[in-house]
Amino acid sequence: MSGKKLASVKLIAVDMDGTFLDDQKKYNKAKFLSQYQQLKQQGIKFVVASGNQYYQLKSFFPEIASEIAFVAENGGYIVKEGQDLSVASLSAESVAKILEFIDNTPGLNTVICGKDSAYILASQPDAFYQKMQNYYHRLKKIENYQEIDDTIFKFATNIDDHHLANFMTSLDKALGHIITPVSSGHGSADLIIPGRHKANGLRMLQEIWGIDDSEVVTFGDGGNDVEMLKQAGYGFAMANAMPAAKAAASYSTVSNNEEGVLKIIDNVLAGEAPFNV
Repeated sequence: MSGKKLASVKLIAVDMDGTFLDDQKKYNKAKFLSQYQQLKQQGIKFVVASGNQYYQLKSFFPEIASEIAFVAENGGYIVKEGQDLSVASLSAESVAKILEFIDNTPGLNTVICGKDSAYILASQPDAFYQKMQNYYHRLKKIENYQEIDDTIFKFATNIDDHHLANFMTSLDKALGHIITPVSSGHGSADLIIPGRHKANGLRMLQEIWGIDDSEVVTFGDGGNDVEMLKQAGYGFAMANAMPAAKAAASYSTVSNNEEGVLKIIDNVLAGEAPFNV
């Protein structure tokens, strides 16, 4: 990238599941909070960029949630220092079309994601509800869609792995003009507003902070990280990443279970390769 020799790192953005968090959904908090203080001293912004709900994401960072930014819901909801920056919105007509498609897809489990809460039909399997509670701390059971009175910006879906590719293709063909499926692995796909992905959310923050793409470091492991891995001057795929994420990234690090993100943050702070050009 032209001009990289003059660039410094000014923003670090991390995906959470399979990236910043280990497989037990934990991270080395003592080490990271120490790193975070050094990042602050160097004027480097820290951003959480995830498909998960804002209320779930901020629970991982109680000490600093009011200071950092969150690109939540795959870019559908962006919060900067505790203040809403951008809330995406699907029209009622679009929501109705998407729900009709979802209802006509056998074996598909769905969470409807809104600004105030996420919603799940009471008729959905209890195991799916229990699992989704890990990602959506505000998750409300409903008897029918008419109970929802919220700004809707995303759908989280899960289907048998063997049917995922076919589901994504048929959805894209039928409704690609209003919704885009992005894979997050293990039979899961988020349905997002076209163009409202993580990279778009980061770009909004970069414009406010005056940060160039060449000054950004991103970390990811899934299909929903592809755009931000490509956009950043320093895109790092985890060793455990999906092939699409590895192909999109210019750099790599060790797995999420080996503190791959924290190792690279150490390199940033120390000005070590590849940040010493």
